Amino acid sequence: MATSAQQMRSYDGHPVLSAGFRPFFLAASAWSALIVPIWIWFYSGHGVGVSMSWHAHEMVFGYVGGIVGGFLLTAVPNWTGRLPVTGLPLLALFSLWNFGRLAMVLPAWSGVAAMAADCAFLVVFAALVWREILTGRNWRNLPVAVMITVLAICNIAYHAGAGMASIRIALAVILTLISLIGGRIIPSFTTNWLKKQKIASLPAAFSKFDLFIVILTGTSLVVWASDRLDVVAGCLLCAAGGLNMVRLVRWRGLSTSGEPLVWILHIGYAWLAIGLLLLGMATLHTASGFGPDVSQQSGLHALTAGAIGVMTLAVMTRASLGHTGRPLVADQGTTILYLLVNLAAAVRVLAGFAPQFYLPGLVVSSLLWTGAFGGFCILYGPALLKPRWRSPDV
Repeated sequence: MATSAQQMRSYDGHPVLSAGFRPFFLAASAWSALIVPIWIWFYSGHGVGVSMSWHAHEMVFGYVGGIVGGFLLTAVPNWTGRLPVTGLPLLALFSLWNFGRLAMVLPAWSGVAAMAADCAFLVVFAALVWREILTGRNWRNLPVAVMITVLAICNIAYHAGAGMASIRIALAVILTLISLIGGRIIPSFTTNWLKKQKIASLPAAFSKFDLFIVILTGTSLVVWASDRLDVVAGCLLCAAGGLNMVRLVRWRGLSTSGEPLVWILHIGYAWLAIGLLLLGMATLHTASGFGPDVSQQSGLHALTAGAIGVMTLAVMTRASLGHTGRPLVADQGTTILYLLVNLAAAVRVLAGFAPQFYLPGLVVSSLLWTGAFGGFCILYGPALLKPRWRSPDV
């Protein structure tokens, strides 16, 4: 039986529809590069019509929804051994995502029409993931199907009036996905690279300790998402942050300084640990006055701009290189993208500690963010739109 990679290569239609990562990575990155400066423009007082809720929705359900779609459409066939979604079915799914983005910006679409247009993608995508995992009897990844379903429900709840509460729960799901999937791919890719360098000290294998941390991470975030800014929530978040940092140290990231494609994954996961710690400290201070006065926004954006932003860019660059036949080596341009996205996150987090520089910090952060994701479109767009590259030596 042909592997999913061989099945993708045998597709003879337009290259952009040969694999899910191609249209979704490119379009979602372009959307992210566009909407962040638009939000900052409106936030700084230049017009009305764009709210904090819209910004959060489009980053969570628009950008992240598209990236998760592209990643899982590529990963699930590898997990199950089933045919990947290509051609017209992929075009139809991608069109649903685009209809959702239009529904969120066009005034003519509102109410039930906007809800239907925006929610259709995640509902259909969740059903697709369930079908593939159940048919492929891939029980190990059932939690992924559950989490995509919760994302779809959160989006429906948002349109039904739940607002920011549904977005917080969606963030909890996405960050738990990073803890779960990151815990698989980071030590795996690190191990492969370290073996090539003949380095004997390898990352710790997944164990019950890792499973406990994933569960603790999800639990702490769900408690926070329920709007419980109390001591229990703060302690859980701090514990999750500290243990995720311990988990990260066990993956030998300091030994990967020679390859940006690998160390960027460790940095992305470090943002998850830092964000949980900052959010935990902010929650503890709000509830009891204990500890440093950390801004909730700083903790939140360490998790969003930091963990989500860096990890999604890291995964997109690596997957785009590998699945288009390019060498798994980060060039100078890719390394600059990594620098830009980390600077965007750092400036956004630090802005929360300096109220007098808050708005300028947001402006600078948005420009850096647009540089990172717009730069991805420029650097990786040609590869995503063209047929798989074949080495002249093959």
